[in-house]
Amino acid sequence: MTAAADWYPDPTGRHEKRYWSGSAWTEHVFTAGTQAVDPMRAVDPPVVHDVVVEPIVAAPATPKVPMFGARKFAGEALQENARLQALIDKHGLKSLAQLDATRDEIRAQIAAAHAELSSVRGSIHYAQQELASVRSAVVDLRAAVDLQEFGLYDFENPAESSVTLATQLEQLRTQIKEAVRRGQATSATTNFTFNNSRAKGDKFVRDMSKLMLRSYNAEAENCIKAVRAGNLATAQKRLSTAVDQVARLGTMIDLQITSYYHGLRLRELELASRHLQALQAEKERERERREQLRQQRLAEQELAKEKERLEKERKHYENVLATLIANGDVEGAERLRAQLADVEKAIQDVDYRTANIRAGYVYVISNLGSFGPDVVKIGMTRRLDPMDRVNELGDASVPFRFDVHALFFADDAVAIETMLHQHFADRRLNKVNLRREYFRATPAEVLEVLREHHVEVIEYTVEPAALEYRGSIAT
Repeated sequence: MTAAADWYPDPTGRHEKRYWSGSAWTEHVFTAGTQAVDPMRAVDPPVVHDVVVEPIVAAPATPKVPMFGARKFAGEALQENARLQALIDKHGLKSLAQLDATRDEIRAQIAAAHAELSSVRGSIHYAQQELASVRSAVVDLRAAVDLQEFGLYDFENPAESSVTLATQLEQLRTQIKEAVRRGQATSATTNFTFNNSRAKGDKFVRDMSKLMLRSYNAEAENCIKAVRAGNLATAQKRLSTAVDQVARLGTMIDLQITSYYHGLRLRELELASRHLQALQAEKERERERREQLRQQRLAEQELAKEKERLEKERKHYENVLATLIANGDVEGAERLRAQLADVEKAIQDVDYRTANIRAGYVYVISNLGSFGPDVVKIGMTRRLDPMDRVNELGDASVPFRFDVHALFFADDAVAIETMLHQHFADRRLNKVNLRREYFRATPAEVLEVLREHHVEVIEYTVEPAALEYRGSIAT
């Protein structure tokens, strides 16, 4: 028979009582009026007949109140309740539920404590990162202050905005700063004494080196800020002069700007100039592109206007021809047919030039008064009247008009122009902006190249007239 759930003598002998759940011994024990927890190994269940089973073992069915003796029945019931409550208080049955509630509460407190601990650890980690960042900033600031004592500041270099040069500039500036930190920017004697004191002599050398380096770095910064696309050589000479001045003023202690450090600053100056040159070249290319588009639009407008005029002229000739035929004027009709054929040929030429963008006029011109002898401009134009383009070139940009040595039409004027430019490439006056089509060559040399390439030229003038220029110097 299985014993009912209740408190029974502890079968292990370690405690007074142990709670039997009705199917197994539990970990709840009772000793000396105190309830505790003590896990145990499986043992046999309690023997029912060995246990003094109080009425608490199984609650009897609710008795009925007798019709007679109700007062006595009530008194006995109160006594029984008091006895049962005493058993509960004695064996701690009432605190078992309280223990479960306390356990749940403690577990909740532990979970909250873990969450709080995790939050605190996160705050500590964030604070450590902030501290590291601040320390790094302090180190960088101290390094910057140290470099500024030598006149080395972070100023704006034009090459910073360059896609291709920005990385080179950053690496170069790192080398410059490192050279200053390691004392590689200047060199001086190590045996100088001041008032018979070696320590004072060393301090004097350090102070003078710092002062002269500040002066040199200031000059380098000014050179970089003042450099332009076309004055790199001037800026380099100015910075090299600063090196000579430092050497002259520091003669007593053999003070010099090292060639290594001077080379770094010259490279920094060169990067700035290269970027400015690239910007200038791009501006020139953009201006030339706009000019080409303008010339193309003018040519298209002129060709369209000329075609409209020729179409009207052809219509007029056709009407007159019809009248002559109707009147039987055979001779007049034949003459008009010849004129009409010329008009139709002109219309075909206009259509061809409109469709073929490579067709145009190649020109070889010079300006003795503006550029001196042996300088020619070689180009091409698609304008209906090529002299319009030549006159535009001599309108306002130069003091004298251009002289024309050659002006001829070609089906592929672009190819002839390119061939001449490539042949005289090493004689370009402007090697940066290739749209500046001026070459140091004589008209006779250009004619010889045209003949070598079998370019058909009907008329060519070797000697320039230069009427305006010659008239000016004669007065």
